[in-house]
Amino acid sequence: MNVLIIGGGNMGRSFAESFLNAKVITHAQLTVIEKGEAQIEELNRLKIGKIHNDFGDFIAENHLIILAVKPQDAHSVYPKLKPYITEQHIILTIMAGVKIKEVEEALGINKVIRTMPNLACQIGMGVTGFMVSETIPQKDIDFIRKLLETTGASIQLYDEDQLNAITALSGSGPAYIFYFMNAMIQRGIEYGFSLTEASKIVEQTFLGAVELYKVNNFTCDEWISKVSSKGGTTEAAIKHFNENTVSLHIQEGLDKALNRSRELSQK
Repeated sequence: MNVLIIGGGNMGRSFAESFLNAKVITHAQLTVIEKGEAQIEELNRLKIGKIHNDFGDFIAENHLIILAVKPQDAHSVYPKLKPYITEQHIILTIMAGVKIKEVEEALGINKVIRTMPNLACQIGMGVTGFMVSETIPQKDIDFIRKLLETTGASIQLYDEDQLNAITALSGSGPAYIFYFMNAMIQRGIEYGFSLTEASKIVEQTFLGAVELYKVNNFTCDEWISKVSSKGGTTEAAIKHFNENTVSLHIQEGLDKALNRSRELSQK
């Protein structure tokens, strides 16, 4: 399947590199449209497929078209792309908050896949939720899932509002982790560690905890119990978190992200 990526910025380039590194498609099967000179220079340096700086008849040669542009740029892309769209095309969008119906109506096509990747897709450790139009054949869905999984895990969703939910959980999720890490790093510095030392301690603590979670079947509560001992240091910290409803505040923050994602989808 020939793939066209519209937008060679961070996410578009990450997708392209992942597809090629996993050998799911070849350089000859990949085309990128990008206008930015710096981005074009980087794409050429990385030898990522065929690069164009504008729309043209070559679009017809591609079966899958990935819209990797900012949501606010979508309405300038639609009229340039629409004249080249045919029934054979499948549109995959990574534009946050842009509904399947909008893309279908703007491009006059009924084969659209809406996705919500997260930042870690750039290193092949991401999570991408995706929902597909009912008209897309299963063999194409299977291939596109294979493409998405070169960037990490993928989860097919069947209710478009779940894309808002995965935005709150995973799309925004890395920032929550960085927020908690930063709090620990700053406290570590106050405890006398250098920034480098505190960063290394916290980084490895998070990495180790996630690996423990992955290789065992214990729940998070069970792991907390395993780390805690009666009257010990961990128990003192967890007790303070619980008394100040930290878990509830985190969940309410997720609710804020969910509601904001829904608001953006209505615009």
